[in-house]
Amino acid sequence: MNKALAEIIAGVIPHKMTRNRWRGLLRYGVFKAMKLKWRMKHDNTSPQYYLAVCAIAKNEGPYFQEWIEWHRKQGVEKFYIYDNESTDCTKEVLAPYIESGVVEYTYFPGQKKQLAAYDDCFERHRLETRWLAIIDLDEFIVPIKDRSIPEFLHRMEKFPVVEINWLVYGSSGAKTREPGGVMERFRKHSLPEHRLNTHVKSIVDPRRVCGMIGCHEAARLSGKAADSHGMPIKKHFGDRKPQQDVIRINHYAIKSYEEFLSKRARGRARTKSLRGMEYFNSYDLNDIEE
Repeated sequence: MNKALAEIIAGVIPHKMTRNRWRGLLRYGVFKAMKLKWRMKHDNTSPQYYLAVCAIAKNEGPYFQEWIEWHRKQGVEKFYIYDNESTDCTKEVLAPYIESGVVEYTYFPGQKKQLAAYDDCFERHRLETRWLAIIDLDEFIVPIKDRSIPEFLHRMEKFPVVEINWLVYGSSGAKTREPGGVMERFRKHSLPEHRLNTHVKSIVDPRRVCGMIGCHEAARLSGKAADSHGMPIKKHFGDRKPQQDVIRINHYAIKSYEEFLSKRARGRARTKSLRGMEYFNSYDLNDIEE
């Protein structure tokens, strides 16, 4: 369905979570979603992986190795990487991972391609993995009470979607990019209850969702989404208290001031507008040092 028409129809639904779900279903196509639901119910293909990650990136080459190695240690087996016209060292950094089969690389040019990349990933890889995490290169999934992300997910298998809250990390006062990994260099984060930490990212069962609504929520074919405590979600993430005690996503949105300026110059994944300096100021939260 035309995106504008989907917005108009979904816009009359008063409940925010229901409205967003229908926004995603209408965008995908209701009859197409019904066919997909029937097909997935009758398809017994065993997934090759238990947990994979899908991400779209542009000129994030220097950050890929740390991000991939961290998530491999946490139990991710496969990475579906969409390269949105990178001109840096991205392909060179990813080369050994591509060769080994850990990364499936797709060159994905154009503007505002984030949702299109997610759509492509679902359509191509829906049957390959039991769980699919939809995250960015500045986000690191951190299990707190479990030894790995799969150990956490084993408790969530009745749900089609698990939503995990951010914990936003600031610049730690760094003006320039210094040697070392992101997680090593930025150790100061926001207060856990800060409003930005109400944002979530989703780990989904790709057989039970048709795609993403935006970069945060998934459009479920059936069932209810869960929070990180394993409770069915009844309120939109913006109206819930953040949870970071079981699992969280460390969100390094700005890094140093120099790195933020580079990020700003790359543009945004979903819009043509550049981030303003107010973005840096709002995310430069350094309240607690680890």
